[in-house]
Amino acid sequence: MGRALWVALQFLTRLPLPKMAVIEDHERGYSLLWYPFVGLLIGGLLVFFAWILMGVSSLPSAALLLAAWVAITGALHLDGLADSADAWMGGLGSRERSLAIMQDPHCGTGAVVVLVLVLLLKFAALENILAAGEFTLLWTAPVLGRLAVPLLFLTTPYVRPGGLGEALAKHLPRRTAWVVVVITAAVVAGQSEVGILVVVVAALTFFLLRAMMLRRIQGTTGDTAGAMVELVEMAVLVVVAIT
Repeated sequence: MGRALWVALQFLTRLPLPKMAVIEDHERGYSLLWYPFVGLLIGGLLVFFAWILMGVSSLPSAALLLAAWVAITGALHLDGLADSADAWMGGLGSRERSLAIMQDPHCGTGAVVVLVLVLLLKFAALENILAAGEFTLLWTAPVLGRLAVPLLFLTTPYVRPGGLGEALAKHLPRRTAWVVVVITAAVVAGQSEVGILVVVVAALTFFLLRAMMLRRIQGTTGDTAGAMVELVEMAVLVVVAIT
């Protein structure tokens, strides 16, 4: 399990850690169990940075915090969001066309627009949170965002053979993963009334996006899983900001 945690850290963050030269497929599958923990680590860093920025104007603080967030993750899930946005806008309802567009490394108009809107909403939410000095629940966004990935692979077919997520989906220990999902959601909900609300909003966002995936491509890919992370994070962050 220690190697699985290292795989999750190596994949989900750009923290300066020693790289594992060889990763077995079963280790990739087991690494999904650690995704919420890695989200907690990212969230803890965000709370720490927010604490350091106390006393600084909320606008530059929000920009710096968002930049740090992107740097920690290496824009990994933003890339998936961009590819998914292009596919949904350019796929014209076609499963095959949508899957083909997601493999194209170039960014179209849809990708640019969606990335700007998501980052703008995150920035506005962070500014509101920092201005109010209520940043202790920032950690819930990266935790619930990454919890959505094992839940997605538990409930949704993986539809790109040979894709990055194929080994994750195939080797995910399903029974243990369900325990992780339930415990993580319960811990977040147990924080406060706001905790309950963010879990509900994260769940609604998850099921809406999953329904869209099933309708368009009859399942999920690594790109749509990345998009799920970003959009669940955004929804949770907005709820924290306005409550």
